[in-house]
Amino acid sequence: MSRVVVGLQPVREAIAAHGTKLSRVLVEAKRDAPRLEALARFAQDRGVSVERVARRELDVLAHGVHHQGAAAFAPDIELADLESITEGPVVVLDEIEDPQNFGAIVRSTVALGAKGVIFPEHHAAPLSMATFRASAGAIEHARLVRVASLNNALRELAERGFSIVGLDVQGEDLRTAAFTPPLALVIGAEGKGLRKGVRAACSLLVKIPMAGPIGSLNASVSAAVALYEILRR
Repeated sequence: MSRVVVGLQPVREAIAAHGTKLSRVLVEAKRDAPRLEALARFAQDRGVSVERVARRELDVLAHGVHHQGAAAFAPDIELADLESITEGPVVVLDEIEDPQNFGAIVRSTVALGAKGVIFPEHHAAPLSMATFRASAGAIEHARLVRVASLNNALRELAERGFSIVGLDVQGEDLRTAAFTPPLALVIGAEGKGLRKGVRAACSLLVKIPMAGPIGSLNASVSAAVALYEILRR
């Protein structure tokens, strides 16, 4: 089985992560496209063959996702087991259903060095082209763990010594809150926040203090800011 990845950076990361395991790399046949040519050379240098195709072929593959003239057929994403999470921090997503937010959070976790992303089987963004694109290719390097029950997963992590820290507007100031590693940072959906059962599973609730007139950030920005502060500390 294979999946379609589109966009210059997502395709580049797929090449870097999978190399010759990619079955096809497609680049739009057009003149004066240095970024596409650079991508084609990057693929060829790693032993990956490149096909030049018309833009309409890429349009059909992308199903409305902005492809920037590049696509690849990559191996299916291999999900990890919860047992593989042995150190923190990890990020736990409570019903993040928007592909843009999901992908952006994955990008932040990879960039900042978190050890994994845990999300529920239901009410989570699909692992789709839009999600891959929003992660800017970071999903190729992420450890993703899908669980049947988020509450059970949090309890298991707690039993293994993880501090379960939920991001919530009613929580303590993240800058001064006391927590000990390893840590699981739980992010709720925009508008709804953490569900009652998930909030109850948290050993600590924290908030990002706001200095301006806006009281909150979107889920992906909140995750990045909170994760950066946790790693800084």
